Amino acid sequence: MTSPQKNQFAIEARDLRLTLGEGPSAVEILRGIDLLVPAGETLALLGPSGSGKSSLMAVLTGLERASSGTLMVAGADFAAMNEDALALARRGRIGIVLQAFHLLPTMTAQENVATPLELAGEKDAWARAAAELEAVGLGHRLTHYPAQLSGGEQQRVAIARAIAPRPPLIFADEPTGNLDTTTGTSIVDVLFERRAQTGATLVIITHDKALAQKCDRVVTLADGRIETDLMAATPGAA
Repeated sequence: MTSPQKNQFAIEARDLRLTLGEGPSAVEILRGIDLLVPAGETLALLGPSGSGKSSLMAVLTGLERASSGTLMVAGADFAAMNEDALALARRGRIGIVLQAFHLLPTMTAQENVATPLELAGEKDAWARAAAELEAVGLGHRLTHYPAQLSGGEQQRVAIARAIAPRPPLIFADEPTGNLDTTTGTSIVDVLFERRAQTGATLVIITHDKALAQKCDRVVTLADGRIETDLMAATPGAA
């Protein structure tokens, strides 16, 4: 774990609430979340389906606006922004790794990593993409398309794409959900290694207790609230 500077937080959420719908049909999804995440920490958001962890990730990444509360993410006031502003704020601040990979099938591995960098104005996008793919063990697969890659290789491309812009904050939503156990373990190792090398804050959304224990800290959600907030038994074990 990279030690954060005093009072430096990647995420500052206070009384965060999310309600979907209006009137009698309204459903409260998040019910007053207070969460401080120091820069450089690895954090697992643990909980069963319906506990609110995916909704919390959506709010923390700016994909969903909170109904109320305050939220600072990587120095940006997400609570005060509209959807367009949130989209701009995510750029360069947040990298996201999803279990479904979401690679563009008509682009090679290198193109999938380089294109977002080019759109962000990076002048060395192609060289950076090649270097990131090399770092996740895919230097020999630069010109291969997603259909020519295994599930584990596709997830490595997704990790390279998320980390290439050097965001201070990385979210991984069930990153091993579509992989077998052996491949999933390898992917987790790659994700933690790259995070350690860049010094980013890592938030993993999972229902897997073994994966959660690889993080410095485990926050368990239940019914839209934080149930427990504990340092992992073996912090930094990954």
